[in-house]
Order: sequence, then structure tokens, then C-alpha cells
Amino acid sequence: MTNEEFEAFKKKALSQLKSGQSLTGKDGVFAPLLKEFIELALESEMEGHLDESQRSKGNKRNGKKTKTIKSSSGPLEISTPQDRQSNFDPQLIKKRQTILADSLESKILGLYGKGMSLRDISVQIEELYDMEISHTVLSEITDRVLPRVKAWQNRPLAPLYTIVWLDAMFFKVRHEGKVKTRALYNILGIDKDGYKDLLGMYISESEGANFWLQVLTDLQNRGLEDILIACTDNLKGFSEAILSVFPQTEVQSCIIHQIRNSLKYVACKDSKAFMADLKLVYKADTKELAEAALAKLAEKWGGKYPVVIDSWRRNWDKLSTYFAYTPSIRKLIYTTNAVEGFHRQLRKVTKTKGAFPSDQALMKLVYLASQQIMKKWTAPLQNWSLTVQQLAIRFEDRMRLDLA
Repeated sequence: MTNEEFEAFKKKALSQLKSGQSLTGKDGVFAPLLKEFIELALESEMEGHLDESQRSKGNKRNGKKTKTIKSSSGPLEISTPQDRQSNFDPQLIKKRQTILADSLESKILGLYGKGMSLRDISVQIEELYDMEISHTVLSEITDRVLPRVKAWQNRPLAPLYTIVWLDAMFFKVRHEGKVKTRALYNILGIDKDGYKDLLGMYISESEGANFWLQVLTDLQNRGLEDILIACTDNLKGFSEAILSVFPQTEVQSCIIHQIRNSLKYVACKDSKAFMADLKLVYKADTKELAEAALAKLAEKWGGKYPVVIDSWRRNWDKLSTYFAYTPSIRKLIYTTNAVEGFHRQLRKVTKTKGAFPSDQALMKLVYLASQQIMKKWTAPLQNWSLTVQQLAIRFEDRMRLDLA
């Protein structure tokens, strides 16, 4: 760039700054610089490609070819050097690439991960950058995240997680011309340092203990060796599935799920009185007091609601695990609220969707949304220094603190 060109560039940049115009958008002063940089980089790539080996085979330059690249600085007409044998494969701007990577692509994936439809993204890109991007191109861009999804699903896990919550949520997906329900299995864990992590997401036709067994086996194959406490809903066979893979794990069934299921079978006129007696069970200070309250509950209500009382007695071992812990740990494990909170954040992104066109489309969106959610998980749980010491004492043979 000559001195005159630099002075003209500076004058235009100052003018655009004063007027509030973007320096990088359409007609921005930096657009020509971006074009110049890309073309110089491509020339450098060609020089590297035409090494001694290539030249010995008779390969050499063969002019240039132009193509239009869409970027956040607007459409750029780029001159790409060509070689005679057509085996030059540039990395900065690939042969069939039409969107400048790390600019529009990242913005498109970010918008998609926030739940925007391809139509809305197309409109927003046109408003911001005065360019049209077809739904086909947008779909191709979002499909590029699939290898990242696969890599994330297969990444190695830590050998130990202290507390793990397991639960499923449901979505509508089109399959063979029909709208069907799909279960998205989510596993949320707390590592030894108190940090929250999403261990995995899996899609199945329905929720069941058999598929949970496959999920748990996959977690084990990825390096997970031990779970101290697993928190689940009251799905039949769930605890057995967990213990078949992680036999030392203490399982806590969700008290809130049990209460909701119980109230389905209690008459409205009795629900207030029944709940008052039931609170004495699950809010008791000790397991002994809880069992005494459960006995009184059975004596008072067993004749009228035998199915409800039988359910509490039958599942008592899984429902009462949390009594062995201090109140701070009880609060963490007696419900599946932690993973349900994650579900609520996913719903904010997916609530505008009707039926997803495929399982793949569902996984793309929930993966991108989850990555945004996990960016906020930057600190350990509150009071984790006290919690981890209590866990280390209880599980001293399975978990040791790294103290000097």
C-alpha cells in the first residue's frame, strides 16, 4: 500500500467511525484489506504447493480463477491461483467453499444454537450483510458440526464422578412421513473438583431401563469407572441397570417424582391432609424418624390408598438414600432438579420447534445449545470444599483428596 493509498484508507476509516458505520460490514473500509490478505495467503499456499517434487512432475502455475466468497465484510471476489495438474488444494479457502470460515460460519452456528430457524437466520444475514444465503447452504454449514458432535459423544471421561443425575426429555421428530416421539437421554455429573459436566446425550425411540443400560455401558467404555451417587427418576428397572454396571453406586430416586406420582392416586379432597403427613416422612431429620412417620402414614391412609403406601414401602431403599448425608448434600441429591434445570434451558432454545425433520437435526441443535449452556459452568458448586470432604470421608476407599 502506497502512502497515498494509506492516507485515503485512513481518511475513509475515520469518516466511517464518526458516522457509526461498520468498518467490517458491507462497504466497510477493511473489506479490500481482507480480500488482499486472502489473495496473498493463497499465493503463499501455491508457492508451498509447487515444491521441488511437484515441479519435477511438470506441475506449474496455470493462471487464476475467480470466485465470490461471502463474509461478514460482504461478498468478496477472490482470485485463486491454479496449477496445471489441478491438485492444488488451498486450506484457507477450500475449492468448493463459498462462506469464509471463522466469520459467517461461526455466526450462523451461534444463531442456530440459540434456536433460530434457517429462515430467520437467512433473513438476519441478509439484513446485516446484504447477502442471500440459501437454506441449502445454511443446512450444509450446520451439518459441519456433526463431526464435532461425534467427537464430543466419544470423548474420554474422568474415571470418577461424585454425583450424577440421569434423566430423559422428549421431542417430536419426523420419521418416514410420520411424527414420532424421541427420548433424549442426558447425563449430568459433578467431578471431584465440584465442576458440572454434561457426560453425554443419546437419542432413542423411548425411555426405558434397557436403553439406559446401553448408555451406562457407553459411559464405562469411555473411561468412567465409578459413580458415588446416582440420582434418577422412578423408572422401573433403572436402579438395577445402574448397579449392573456400577455396583458400588448409591442410588437415590427422586422424591419429587415419587410425590407427584403418589398424588395422582389421592383424591383432591384428601391431598392437603395427605401431603401434610407425607412431609413428615421425606423432611424428617433422620431415617429412623422418617420410617416412623411412614408407618403412621400407612396406618392412617393405607386402607384408603394402599397402592400409594405400597409404592413408598417398595421403593423405600432407593428413596431414603439421602438420609445418610448432611443437609447440604441431601439438597443436591434428593431430586433430579439439577438435570431438569438443564432441560429447562434446552427448552428455551427448542420451544419454537414443532417436529424436527430427523434425529440428526435434533442432535445438532441440542448439541449447539448445550455448548452455549456449558460455557456458564465455570465455577465449582457452592460450598464444594466442605461437601467434598464429607464425600471423601464416606467413600474413603474410592475417593481420595489430593492434599500435600
